[in-house]
Amino acid sequence: MSGSKASAGESKPAQNMLWGGRFTGGLDPLMEAYNESLSYDKAFYAQDIAGSIAWARANKNVGILTEKEFNEIERGFSIVRKEWDTDSFQIKPGVDERLWLRDQLQTLQAHLTSLLRIIISRASTETSFLMPGYTHLQRAQPVRWSHFLLSYGFFFAADHQRLAHVLKGLNRCPLGAGALSGNVFNVDREAIARELGFDGICWNSMNAVSDRDFLLETMAWGSRFMGHVSRLSTDFILYSAQEFNFVRLADAYSTGSSLMPQKKNPDALELLRGKSGQMHGILAGFTATMNAIPSCYNKDMQEGTQAILQTCHLLSTSTQILTGVLSTLSLLPQKMSAALEPNMLATELADHLVRRGVPFRETHHLAGRVVALAEQRGIRMDELSLEELRGVD
Repeated sequence: MSGSKASAGESKPAQNMLWGGRFTGGLDPLMEAYNESLSYDKAFYAQDIAGSIAWARANKNVGILTEKEFNEIERGFSIVRKEWDTDSFQIKPGVDERLWLRDQLQTLQAHLTSLLRIIISRASTETSFLMPGYTHLQRAQPVRWSHFLLSYGFFFAADHQRLAHVLKGLNRCPLGAGALSGNVFNVDREAIARELGFDGICWNSMNAVSDRDFLLETMAWGSRFMGHVSRLSTDFILYSAQEFNFVRLADAYSTGSSLMPQKKNPDALELLRGKSGQMHGILAGFTATMNAIPSCYNKDMQEGTQAILQTCHLLSTSTQILTGVLSTLSLLPQKMSAALEPNMLATELADHLVRRGVPFRETHHLAGRVVALAEQRGIRMDELSLEELRGVD
C-alpha cells in the first residue's frame, strides 16, 4: 500500500480530470483501475458523438456558440468518428446508453421477427404431422406438430409486443438535465430530442439522471424471453433424444462425443437453456445494485453498463442461434406417429359419451375404467371387445 499511496500523491488530477480542481492529491492507481469504465463505455461511441453534436447545435441556436464555432465542432466530431471507425482514436469519456440501447433493441426486434417467420413458415407447411401432446411429460392427447410449434410462436409474438413497449419507454431524451438541476442556458431540449429521434424529453431533471429503469426493463424483458427459449430448448432436447426421436438437429448446431462415436449432442439447445440462467442472474444482480440507492446519480449505476452490454449480446446471439436451429431442423413424422397410442383417445371417448347425453363427471369415470381394463388385459384400448366395453361401469 505504501507504493500505491506514493503513486497517488505524485499524480495530479487537475491536469487530466475535469473534476480535478477540487482535489490536491491524486487517485490511488488501484482505485483508478477500479473506477475505470471506458473499456466498455467505448461501445457507445457513435451514439455519444451524435448526442454531442445535437447538444452543440442547441447551444448554437441560443447564441452560446457562433455558427463558425459549431461548424468547427461538427467537423471535429466527423474526424473523431472516422478515427473511431478505424480504431485509431484515443478514448475520452462519454456515453449515451439510451441511444445505443434503442439501436440494439431495434436490431433485436428484427432478429425476433426472423424467428417468428421461421416458426410461421414451418407451421403453415407442416400441418399433416401428428404427434403426442404431453402434460407432466406424460402422453396426453394427439396434437398436430404445427399446433405444438405455434404454441411457442405465440410466446415469442407476445415477447415481440412487449419489446416494442420497452423501446417506447426508453425513447425519451435526458440531454439538458445537467448533473441534476437542469441547465441555465435555455437550450431547446425538444429540438435536441427530435434531432436524435427521441419521442420526447425526460421532464424532470432529477429523475432523468436517476433513471435506470430502461436498463432494468430491458433485462426483465430478456429474462422472460429467455425463459421461453429455455422451455422450447428443453422440449427439443427431449424430442431429439433416441427415446423420442421426433426431430433431428442439423450438424451445424450439434457436436459429438470425444469418447462415444455414436453420440450427437444438442449443444446449441443446451447452451440456450444455460444462457437463460445467465440472463436471470444479470437481472437479479442489477436489480440488487439499484435497490435503495439515494436519488440522482451514484457510481453504483455504472455497473449497469456492463450488465446491458452482456444482456444485448446474449439476447442477440441467442435469438439468431434459435432461428438457425429451427430453420434447419429435420422432422421424423413416422416416429411421431409411432408414439401415438389409442389410450390417448380416452378424453375423446368421454366426449363421445357426453354427446350421447351422459354427464361428463360420469363419462370421465367410464373412460378411465376402460383404460384400466385395457391395461389389466395387457392390450390396447381399441382391442377391447364390444361386450367388454358394455360391461364397464
